[in-house]
Amino acid sequence: MRVKQAAQAPGLSERDRLVMEHVGLVKTLAQRLAQRLPAQVEMNDLISVGVLGLIDAATRYRPSTGVPFDAFARRRVQGAMLDALRELDWAPRSLRRMRRDMDATIASLRHRLGREPREEEIAEAMDLSPAAYEKALEQLRTLEVGSIRQLDAPAPDGTPLLELCIDPAENAAAQLECKELKEHLAQAIQELPARERHILALYYQEELTLAEIGEVIGVCESRVSQLRTLAVSRLRARLRAALGLEEVPR
Repeated sequence: MRVKQAAQAPGLSERDRLVMEHVGLVKTLAQRLAQRLPAQVEMNDLISVGVLGLIDAATRYRPSTGVPFDAFARRRVQGAMLDALRELDWAPRSLRRMRRDMDATIASLRHRLGREPREEEIAEAMDLSPAAYEKALEQLRTLEVGSIRQLDAPAPDGTPLLELCIDPAENAAAQLECKELKEHLAQAIQELPARERHILALYYQEELTLAEIGEVIGVCESRVSQLRTLAVSRLRARLRAALGLEEVPR
């Protein structure tokens, strides 16, 4: 209420009024994004960048477009935060190599077994103890940040999840039509283990937090994070095969 009264004070510009009324949106979006990031990323830094995005949104906003300011600002704020994150490079080459190794291992096991491999089979094939395997999944989670282009639930065609599963450096769009990729992704999601498919649906469609998903399926938050990362690795391995980027399994 105080913010609203201040926003209606004489002499306050429309831009300032919009900024003051929507500062809470910045904090909400920063909190959601922080759940997906490694611990070294400070939420206060995200909020600072997000406020700049909010100011930019308020400056550019034109009511005549018919788009609610909340929706318009959400895109700008999210974009500002993600642009700032992409300027960071916290992922060493060894971690990127680990992701490629896991993707290749999943693809090789799937080819040999004729089904999705179980976690213990993946760990054994990678010569990892159960603890080392779980740690690897937690580390791989940090690589998702640079691929996320929006925080909203995905459109019906699944585009945001597709962007997460395909590495832009592989120039996927030039190798296979996007529509065909989306069809491959939809099929790959249907073939995921049921629990992993359920987690993706709750996370990307229902927009539940990892903690909320854990309560739904009866596991801890860190386990949900591991399973989501594994699901994305499975999808990425399948899409690499569709793109012809996968090495021939031995």
